[in-house]
Amino acid sequence: MKGIFFVLVSFCFFVTSAQTKVGGIVLDELGEPVSFANVFFKNSTEGTITNDDGRFYIESENKYSTLVVSFIGYTEYELELTSNVNFDLKITLIEAAEQLNEVVLISGKQSKKNNPAVDILRKIWAKKRQNGVRQFNQYAFDKYEKVEFDLNTIDSSLIKSKIFKGLEFVFQDLDTSRITGKTYLPIFLNETFSKVYGDNKLNEEKEDILGNKNSGFENNQAIIAFVKDLYQEYDVYNNYLKFFDKSFTSPLSKTGVDVYNYALRDSAFIDNKWCYNIVYYPRRKNELTFKGDFWVNDSTWALKNINLQVTKSANINWVKEIYIEQDFEVVNDSVFLLKRDYMLSDFSFNKKEESRGMYGKRTTVYDNYEFDKVKPREVYKKDRNPLDVSQIIKDDDFWEQNRLETLNKDEKGIYKLLDTLKTVPKFKSYYNLVSILGSGYVEVDKWNLDLGSVYDFFGYNSAEGPRVRIGARTYFGQNDPWRIEGYTAYGFKDQKFKHGLAGKVLLDRNSRLIVSGGNRRDIEQLGVSLTATNDVLGRSIASSSLLTVGANNRLTNINLSALNFEIEPLNNFKVSVGGTFRTLSSALPSDFSLDYVDPESPTGVSSEIRQFDFNALILYTPGKKTIGYGVERRDVNDTYSTLLLNFTKGTKGILDSDFDYSKLQFSYSQPWQLGGFGRLLSTVELGKTFGEVPLGLLSVVPGNQTFFSNYGTFPNLDFYEFVTDTYASVHLQHNFNGRLFSRIPFLRKYNLREIVAIRGVWGDLSDANKALSAPATVNTPLRAPSENIYYEYSFGIGNIFKIFRLDFNFRGNYLDNPDARPFGVTGTFGFVF
Repeated sequence: MKGIFFVLVSFCFFVTSAQTKVGGIVLDELGEPVSFANVFFKNSTEGTITNDDGRFYIESENKYSTLVVSFIGYTEYELELTSNVNFDLKITLIEAAEQLNEVVLISGKQSKKNNPAVDILRKIWAKKRQNGVRQFNQYAFDKYEKVEFDLNTIDSSLIKSKIFKGLEFVFQDLDTSRITGKTYLPIFLNETFSKVYGDNKLNEEKEDILGNKNSGFENNQAIIAFVKDLYQEYDVYNNYLKFFDKSFTSPLSKTGVDVYNYALRDSAFIDNKWCYNIVYYPRRKNELTFKGDFWVNDSTWALKNINLQVTKSANINWVKEIYIEQDFEVVNDSVFLLKRDYMLSDFSFNKKEESRGMYGKRTTVYDNYEFDKVKPREVYKKDRNPLDVSQIIKDDDFWEQNRLETLNKDEKGIYKLLDTLKTVPKFKSYYNLVSILGSGYVEVDKWNLDLGSVYDFFGYNSAEGPRVRIGARTYFGQNDPWRIEGYTAYGFKDQKFKHGLAGKVLLDRNSRLIVSGGNRRDIEQLGVSLTATNDVLGRSIASSSLLTVGANNRLTNINLSALNFEIEPLNNFKVSVGGTFRTLSSALPSDFSLDYVDPESPTGVSSEIRQFDFNALILYTPGKKTIGYGVERRDVNDTYSTLLLNFTKGTKGILDSDFDYSKLQFSYSQPWQLGGFGRLLSTVELGKTFGEVPLGLLSVVPGNQTFFSNYGTFPNLDFYEFVTDTYASVHLQHNFNGRLFSRIPFLRKYNLREIVAIRGVWGDLSDANKALSAPATVNTPLRAPSENIYYEYSFGIGNIFKIFRLDFNFRGNYLDNPDARPFGVTGTFGFVF
């Protein structure tokens, strides 16, 4: 969904209702930029801090005549403003002979000791659990949220270019950002009104969405869900704030003194409360930190106002600016409640000042607080479809009554603009192109079909040679109660057609009772995962990889038919039962054998496995968010854990099935956000097969002979190098998100990210199973890592040119195996923040 942002651009000047606008750069006497200098209107609490390049922009609805710029070690500079709008200012600070007075304590490096700002920070830590709604047993409030996206930095040459021919009317209403001073064009608006209930004793919270409205995208739940996940809730009192999959150290964090400089700048009455003003800015570049200031009350040590701006050097991609403002309302002498939360993000391909991009703005207003009204625990039961907004699209009358902040002229114009754009053929073409890139499917509306996926069109493997694939699926809408999907493929080497056809229907929406079934006849690389669900049309990347390490010739002909029933009695808790019938044989008998001892065969050996299995699966994914209420839903987040328990019972005789056996498998995956130290992903897998089965039905330790980094596999193992009937494996992968490289001067500017991983597996294979598959050992030795735990470790470098990652993989043991690979390099690419 990150590709859904159109990066369209232009330039225009439009005067808004703001009374004073000032922008420019602050330099020292040598012409070098002065980072984190204080810029504010004289005799006011309105100000900002220069960025890494010394640049600033400040805007106010009030009229001011004097701008003040200060930084310790330099003489304070006052500039008389000759007009309401003053852009491109160049301010030079002169080095001072002595330090500034005691009120303004700003300097480059601030002491952690004997610093009044740090003393105040410690008092905030002591009181933070007693501020806001936390100090009440129960709470409730109204919440109004609007999310807006705007094209920014638009220039006239782009307006006149061919790409916008016929769309010039969209540039008639341009405005100027009060944060950055750039021109922008609003193109998307989403409004939500909800009622929030919470119980601090039960540690429960529930949000009931009562109304939703979108500008032109009412039917695109994917966009709405992406916006929701992009702007997650946060609490500035927490030690770490998560934005765009990254954990930023909060300026109110207990670890803040290690990464921020703090200085007491001022004190004043705000809403009849005496408050201190503290400025903060990072101690080092490239870390995930902010710069800004906050006002805090001198008795409750509760925030009155805070602003946060991500520094330009922060190790985050595609986001040039993040700016946050929070205002707190004084209810009485001891209660400060969040009143308004504003966040602006500037999405761009690079961080240069003149680069074009898109603003994402979220404004949240809170009102009508109520406290200590006990509600039954059932009230906090999660909705089955919490992001299904189709039933809550409200009319204008609803919004007139419940909108807690009125729309300005530009925001009102978005609805009209999008209604007009949807009728323009060229805009439809652009929208469809982005949709294809995002989903992989080409929509054919008149047939209610999607063609694709375009990413599966071409492939290659040793059995088929070059391979082409054409597929389609029914698509009447995002919430279809049934769906049919199929494909056909052709291999130019074996000159054979393959196919797959599957369908599913939602019988009951409340319990999510789904019946699915299908058939697939194809060539597949089996053994690329230990615990996998029986997806009829599922296919691994290893089956069609253009480039491989060594001979990728252990491929299988598979003819799979399946029928399955699944139900979700509780949110994110799925139970499914079903049956599969498989026919398996080697796709390259001269290189890879699935032969096994068969006393009933005339030769005593069989090369084909016919097997009917009964399957029962329990899948629990706490914290998972989805959208839609149809037969297929889409995941919104990737921060949830996954617990899977799978039981398979093979029954001999049914449909001439060959083997009686049972298999029990368990897996547990968990992502861990470790504050400023990055993100750890862990997986544990266990499995046991009871009974005698041939190679085609054993548990293969997943190797990886492709050049792609694939979590859950062992990149220094060949396919079928280890085979087990009992196994236990662990995978640990940690991304430090640049925390280490940011401390190395010559690497700092590249914003690289370090990834380390270790993985291990222990397995066993019974003598009976070895004897059963003895004919296959001619070219596939049956080995299990039973003597020692097989392990690998890797070191990776991510964010190379913002899109590439390289992993250097080392094999820890079993180096005497034939053709063992002690070292290998894999990689991947993608757009990540």
